[in-house]
Amino acid sequence: MSIRKEICRIGRRLEEKGFVAATDGNISCKIAPDQILITPSGIPKGDLTENDLIVIDPEGRLMEGDRKPSSETLMHLAVYRERSDVYAVIHAHPPITTALTVAGVTLAQCVIPEVVVTMGTIPTAEYATPSTEEGACVIKDLIHETDVIILDRHGSLTVGATLKSAYLKLEKLEHAAQITATAKMLGQVKTLSKEEVAKLVDLRQKLGIKSRTNPCDSCSACRK
Repeated sequence: MSIRKEICRIGRRLEEKGFVAATDGNISCKIAPDQILITPSGIPKGDLTENDLIVIDPEGRLMEGDRKPSSETLMHLAVYRERSDVYAVIHAHPPITTALTVAGVTLAQCVIPEVVVTMGTIPTAEYATPSTEEGACVIKDLIHETDVIILDRHGSLTVGATLKSAYLKLEKLEHAAQITATAKMLGQVKTLSKEEVAKLVDLRQKLGIKSRTNPCDSCSACRK
């Protein structure tokens, strides 16, 4: 499948899953050292066609296509500048994940074993005005620590070496948010002990899963 087709497929998936509404969200993929394929502004992700996609350079200048670049282009470009290993970026508005930020509930705590193993802790960036340079600023440091960032009142940012890996992290994030929100309604969210987290970190290493943070030992997300 071509990269253009894959972006359109993921765009439909975002809409089907309810991870975006109307024209929300944006998807990009680094296709060459100086070329980034990105979704344009103003088109529902479920309606995207291959011809709608545009190509920009690392500074955001239009190289191919005649549509306006995504309103969150600066945030995508910041990721590619900070992480040479990232080739795909997805910004979505998963509703439960976003609702937790409004309620002040963090997902940085170690609660779900599978999440700890595959993604580590999930930090929430400081609030930034959407579609401005603030978005790029608040994720600049965090993106060195994780592939998954929650944006305060503004959804999520997931990255990966492929479009599929970035998308699957988004699914896992919203699933973790659903479990956490349900647990809150039922009473309380019980976190894993430091000893259990250590076992999960060891398991992650045995499975060859590289994480950019070590929960409890080096991550300060829970204390933010």
